[in-house]
Amino acid sequence: QVQLVESGGGLVQAGASLRLSCSTSERTFSAYAMAWFRQAPGRERDFVTAVRWNRIGSKTADSVKGRFTISKDEASRTIYLQMNTLKPEDTAVYYCATATIGPSNTPLTHFPYNIWGQGTQVTVSP
Repeated sequence: QVQLVESGGGLVQAGASLRLSCSTSERTFSAYAMAWFRQAPGRERDFVTAVRWNRIGSKTADSVKGRFTISKDEASRTIYLQMNTLKPEDTAVYYCATATIGPSNTPLTHFPYNIWGQGTQVTVSP
């Protein structure tokens, strides 16, 4: 079973930046897409951004577009989430997920992300 490990969360002030990482040590890792979701206290888990694996394409939620950027390094089986100009409303647990179930042309927001990391807390103070 593939395991995803996130890192990079923390406590920052509004306006600061953070970069999250998510990687797997599974050498035979294969997927259709990898994504970041977030869940704030008392709220449902929301899609943040995703990137296709072994293909070109990404999608970012309007709420973070222009501030958050997803990137990938397929050689190291890692994705990153660069978060700039953080706001208190970005406070949440951020989860990395991967979709190993296709088909490959599924819209990035519609994949059944079936493997999840443990989450990393991001807290933004005013």
